[in-house]
Amino acid sequence: MRIALTSAFRRSAATAFVALAVTAVSSATAAAAPPTPVPSLDLDRYLGVWHQLAAVPQPFNLACARDTTATYSLDERGDVAVHNRCHTWSGGIDEIRGTATVTDPATNAQLNVSFPGVPGQDGETNYIVTALGPEYSWALVTSPSRLSGFVLSRTPTLDAAAWDDIHTAIETAGQNTCLYLTTPTTGGRADIAPLCAR
Repeated sequence: MRIALTSAFRRSAATAFVALAVTAVSSATAAAAPPTPVPSLDLDRYLGVWHQLAAVPQPFNLACARDTTATYSLDERGDVAVHNRCHTWSGGIDEIRGTATVTDPATNAQLNVSFPGVPGQDGETNYIVTALGPEYSWALVTSPSRLSGFVLSRTPTLDAAAWDDIHTAIETAGQNTCLYLTTPTTGGRADIAPLCAR
């Protein structure tokens, strides 16, 4: 129990640090133009399972202790069905299902992701794929405000060269790597730390 409390405390402390940092930069990022999406996103190649390796903490993912995944598939209307899942601090499973709709047919890289019962989802773009690794091996996703961000990977771990590219992509998107916390993943990193400390 002591280990669980220590891990939870570290997570809370790290999250509080990032929340303060996000507040400090929010006025500057809100005034800036949204991040640029990748020139073209092949939705068929983007479908499947993604492992979250780092993220800007959000209230909805505070319950997640490790192994956070996003699974994308096409639904009957041609939209993207979203299934987010993680292991919680208590050892259970937290999951939610939603829908992603393309808002930018020119690139397919800007979408609106919505979940039933979650307020503030008005159909506007809230999910921008700003960078992709070779053969869709990893992806950087953020929002127009830059107040959220996710490093997604097809595998639970990436090599140093890929992480260097991700750091560059985050900075190119107008974000600070220190706002991202690593996500514990079975077979990958076990710690929670600001990405800039990697």
